[in-house]
Amino acid sequence: MDMKTVLVAVCLLLVSPITGHWWAVGSHVVMDPTLVCKKTRRLRGRLADICKKEPALLKEISKGVAQGSKECQYQFRNRRWNCTNVRRSLKKVLMRDTRETAFVNAITAAGVVYAVTRACTMGDLVECSCDKNVKGRGRLGVLSPDHAHAATAAAATPASGAAAPGDWEWGGCGDNVNFGYRKSKDFMDAPYRRNSDIKTQVRRHNNDAGRLAVKNHMRTECKCHGLSGSCTLRTCWRKMPPFRDVGNRLKERFDGAAKVTPDNDGHRFQTEGPTIKPPGRADLVYLEDSPDFCRPSRSTGSLGTAGRRCNATSPGVEGCDLLCCGRGFDTRRVAERVNCQCRFRWCCEVTCSTCLVRREINTCR
Repeated sequence: MDMKTVLVAVCLLLVSPITGHWWAVGSHVVMDPTLVCKKTRRLRGRLADICKKEPALLKEISKGVAQGSKECQYQFRNRRWNCTNVRRSLKKVLMRDTRETAFVNAITAAGVVYAVTRACTMGDLVECSCDKNVKGRGRLGVLSPDHAHAATAAAATPASGAAAPGDWEWGGCGDNVNFGYRKSKDFMDAPYRRNSDIKTQVRRHNNDAGRLAVKNHMRTECKCHGLSGSCTLRTCWRKMPPFRDVGNRLKERFDGAAKVTPDNDGHRFQTEGPTIKPPGRADLVYLEDSPDFCRPSRSTGSLGTAGRRCNATSPGVEGCDLLCCGRGFDTRRVAERVNCQCRFRWCCEVTCSTCLVRREINTCR
């Protein structure tokens, strides 16, 4: 699917949030490229500005959506629901407010933050640049409280030479995560701003949890300066964590997500049980229990697990007992030719033999 098609899906599906909105970017939807953002007359505020005036930003947002979709499929590759991008399935999943929906919303918002921030650093957007606002120089303890955590990380950064701990300065070109956070919020939350029901509150909460999974875990990187590698001074800047770390962190939040119910005023939520710890901003929340995804279901979007590969020796979610939902599995033996006994010959050649490797493939019934 080309980028114009992606932009069509992003703009047009945002107009109707209940149909699966932005996640149709990851499905096999083919739409007329001439319809790109033509319906912006139905949009308002910052979202309309993005569609009408910032095509380059919209392109980066689309990349972020795709990155979030890819990470979702990686994180759920071994589970009964594998974050499929089959439209008829994903649409049904996203119409509910389950754990899976919470993760999809969070990882998408995180992907948008990531892609837009990276574009700022690379100079691909005229609206922003890398972050040069963090300034200062000196020893650990001299900086303002806002920079204390980053300063600790900078002082602990391994470096060659015998520089005194804390001799460093802010510099370089840091990742402008605040701009990425802002644009992700404009884009992801805009369709729901006028609504104040519990579903809206839950979706906006999970969107923000995804954004915070990037913003709250920025890293400090440093470079040494000095004669002969003496590292008499270190220049440090802030950088986003690898997106795989973001996905791993949100997957942990998925596993510990809290079920919530409407509060008395109907505009806020509370945990379902009084003994459950109230969720923080970075936690995921959901309103309804997930289906088991064992068998195909049109109503839930489940495709079932028949035909999925499983691990017969694993007791975990990828094991045949759990993944196949107790239906059993079939085993077939395959043989593959692979390179083996490779040797390096001077100079400069690597020679390998060909070996026949036999292995078993298990698939759910």
